[in-house]
Amino acid sequence: MSRPGGGGGVLDVHAHAVLRSSEGAAGAAGPELGTSDDGRPFYRVGDYVLHGVRYEGSPFMDLDLRLAAMDAAGIGRQLLSPNPLTYFGDLPVDDAVSFARRHNDGLAALVAEHPDRLLAAAQLPVQDVADSITEARRAVRDLGMSAIYLDTDPAGRTLDDPALDPLYEAVVDLDVPLFVHPSPIGPDGPPADPRLRRFDLDLQCGFAYDETLAVAALVFGGVLERHPGLDVCLSHGGGAAAFLAGRFARAARKRPWASEALREQGFAPWFRRLWFDVHVHDEGSVALLRERADPAHLVFGTNFAGWDSDADDTPTGPFAQELTANAERLLRLS
Repeated sequence: MSRPGGGGGVLDVHAHAVLRSSEGAAGAAGPELGTSDDGRPFYRVGDYVLHGVRYEGSPFMDLDLRLAAMDAAGIGRQLLSPNPLTYFGDLPVDDAVSFARRHNDGLAALVAEHPDRLLAAAQLPVQDVADSITEARRAVRDLGMSAIYLDTDPAGRTLDDPALDPLYEAVVDLDVPLFVHPSPIGPDGPPADPRLRRFDLDLQCGFAYDETLAVAALVFGGVLERHPGLDVCLSHGGGAAAFLAGRFARAARKRPWASEALREQGFAPWFRRLWFDVHVHDEGSVALLRERADPAHLVFGTNFAGWDSDADDTPTGPFAQELTANAERLLRLS
C-alpha cells in the first residue's frame, strides 16, 4: 500500500480530474455542474448533458478524497489528465484557448499542493495547431506539466494528419510524452450505429474502436516514422490493436498504401514503439500486450474514480515495480 507523502505504491498514468475553476471557461459551452429537479447531479458540456454522475464530493474533484483513495488502492503517484468530455474540439478557437489555459492553470495548482503525489497532463486548444503549440510550451515550461493530452481524433483530424506534425515536433522538443485517450461518443453520436447505445457499448466497444484506429493512424499513417523521438501512450491497451496485430502485419506487407518502411520492417517494430496503459481488466489481455507490444512500454492506469476503476486491480510486487519504472521513464522522472 502507498503511504501519505507518496512513499511507495504504483504510479498511475490514467486518472481524470474535474475542476471547479474551469466551469464556464468555455463560454456558452460551459462546462456546468448542477443538480436536476429530481435531485440527480448533472454535468453539461455544450448541448450534451451527462446525468447521474456525481463529480462533487468524489475523488474527481475533492483532493483529500483522491489522496485517501490513492492510499487505499496502493497508488503512490498519479498523473492527472483532462476529462475527455471537455476536449472541446468543436469550439471557436478563442473559447478553446480560454478553456485550455484556465484548465491547465487549475490542474497545475492542484499538483502544486501535493507535488510528491501528483503530476499533470495538459489540455490543448486543438482547433488551432499554432495555439496548441503555444499552450503546450506554456504548460510544460511555465506550469511544470509532465505530459500532453490529446483526443484520438483531435478537432476531427486523424492523428496522422500532416497539419499536426508541427505539434508533434514541439512535443518532442519539450521532451514530454503524448497521451492519447478517446472522447466519449455521447456528446455528438453515434450518428451511424445506434447499437452502441445498448449495454453501455459506447464506453466498452466505442473507446476500443477509437483506440484501435489511433494505433492504425500512428503506425500506418507514418507518424512514428516522421517523428522518431515521439513517445505516445494510448489508453486501455490500445483497444483491439494487440489482438489485430497479425492482420495489421499482413496489411503492412500486402496493401498498396503501405510505406516502404512498413513493407521493409513490418508492423511489429512500429507497434513496439508505442506505449500502452494496462487498464484492460484481464490477465490474458495483459499477457497478449506483453507479447505483442514492448513490455518495457507498458504502464499502469486506472481511470481513477471512473465506472471501471477498482482498487483490487492495482498490481503488487515485481509487476507493480516494473510498471512504475516504465512510467517513470515515460514521464522523464527517473
